[in-house]
Parts: sequence; structure tokens; C-alpha cells
Amino acid sequence: MNFQIVQNKKLQIIGTILIIMLGLAAIVNGQQDQMPVAGSNNLLCAGFVQRAGVDTGRKIVGADLEKEKNIYAQGDYVYLSQGSGSGVKVGDMFSVIRPRGRVETRWTDKKNLGFYVQEVGSLEVVRVRNDVSIAMVKTSCDNILMGDLFQPMPQRTSPVFKQRPPLDLFSTPSGKSSGRIFMARDGHEMVGPEQIVYIDLGAEDNVRVGDYLTIFRPLGTGSILDDLPGESVSARDEGYQSNEYRGGKFSNQAARKQGDEARGKVVTSKKAKRDRPGNLRKVLGEMVILNVKERTATAVIVRTAGEIHTGDFVEVQ
Repeated sequence: MNFQIVQNKKLQIIGTILIIMLGLAAIVNGQQDQMPVAGSNNLLCAGFVQRAGVDTGRKIVGADLEKEKNIYAQGDYVYLSQGSGSGVKVGDMFSVIRPRGRVETRWTDKKNLGFYVQEVGSLEVVRVRNDVSIAMVKTSCDNILMGDLFQPMPQRTSPVFKQRPPLDLFSTPSGKSSGRIFMARDGHEMVGPEQIVYIDLGAEDNVRVGDYLTIFRPLGTGSILDDLPGESVSARDEGYQSNEYRGGKFSNQAARKQGDEARGKVVTSKKAKRDRPGNLRKVLGEMVILNVKERTATAVIVRTAGEIHTGDFVEVQ
């Protein structure tokens, strides 16, 4: 009897869980058009590559616990180099940035893309003096260091997911602006969904926040492996004939000969590709633009159909 009661309770719990899951699924499906493409980490900590200079006079010059440690994170208090004399007020929000250096890459033909700026966190001013302010670290995407710069918090709004058809693995080129992934956040060379990448398309190419781009590479390129072995074998390689009859002159993988009477040279895979169109491509995924600078843009990958790495091509849909 007790066993039956336990079983009934288990069934009730399972039924309740299923109802909750179905309800959540319904909510998600009903609100899909309102879901942001990027969360706060990807939106405010994505970083960017720009050509315009930054104000190096606004920097972190001290910390409440600087005697105990030299890296700071959420909840720590830091001192800023500007105060009320520079217009800083209690409640002001700032973004912490760290210029990392000029971008040099072989993955683009564009010259002078700019320099990479890492976004490492955000600050809220809690106390103001004439020439210095005290701020609390509200968010930290990386360790915050003395000397890091701060600037007004950028006003960014994440694009929302659109109702999308299944990813078309064999889509033809759109003919719109195209470029390449020249770098990924944190130095990654292979990336996947929800990871941040930087592309060599910017305001001068008329790309905008919220644009969807197809990620692709020319068909037959981009593998991290060495070239495949030959596609055919000799007719009498060991293992392709019987001990008694010795087989014929054709192996199980005999290659095709050229000519209508098959008297020409062997047709190889490389030769077979020569007459095909030059725009065949392998679709790898899809990305959405989050931030646009002069010659570059920051994007988040939203769908993948294969490995994506720096050097892959992108095209506005």
C-alpha cells in the first residue's frame, strides 16, 4: 500500500513538472520576438575596434583595497581621476575600457582598421569630490586594473530575435556587402553560438546594428586538416585480389578515365572541380551586428552549422 502511494506521488510530481515545462515552452514561443539577441555580458562587454581616439585623461587612479590587491571586480570601490569640477555626479554610470593596441591581421585587405578596445566592466559613482570621485564596480567582465580608462556608459540596446526560417545551408550569395571575421573576443580562433567576433565591415559599408549576416567559406576550403589522401588506389594493391585468381586489372576503387572510350588520363577530384562555378560556398552559420564603428563591427554568432573560425567570410543577408 505504501509502495502504491509513493508511486502515485511520483506520477503527480512528474505530471506537475511536465505541465510547468509545457507552460514555459508556450511562454518562450509566445515571446520569441521580444527575446534579446545578446545578454548584458555580450552587449556591454563585447569590445570593439575603432579608429577615433579615446580620452586617456579619465582613468582609475586608486582603490579602497589597493594595499591588499591590485585587481578589482564587482563590489569593489575605486577612485576616478575626475570629480565635480569635471561634471561628475553621484549616480553617474561609466564603462571601463582598456585599449589593447592596433589591429594587424592577414584576414582582411582593408588598411588601418583601428585599435582594439576591451570593455572590462561598469562603474556607478557613489561619492564626489572636486577633483576625484569614488565609484563602485557594478559589473566586471574581466579583472579591472589601476590605470584602466572610463567613459560614459554607451546607450546600447540588443536587437531582438526575429522569426527565422531554418538555416539555408545552400543559400546563394545575396550580392550585398561582404567581409571577413578578422578577430574574436579573448583571442579565440574557433567560435560558436553566443560568442563575439569582429568583422571588417563598418559604417562606411552601410552595415547597421541588428543586421543579419551569413557566415560562409568557399566550398572545399578552410579545413584544419591536411589534404585528403588520394581518392583511388592501384588495381593490384594488397588486399584487392584473391590468392587463387589474382583478380582483374581493376581494383574496388578504380579511377575513372577520360574520353568516351576511357583511354585518357585518370580523372582526379582536383581536375573535376575545374569547370564548376567559382561562387560555390559552404554556409557555416549566422550572426547579428551589435555595434558599428568606422571600418569594423562587433557581432554575436546566433546559429551555426559547422566550425567557424577567424578568416571565414560574412555577407549581409
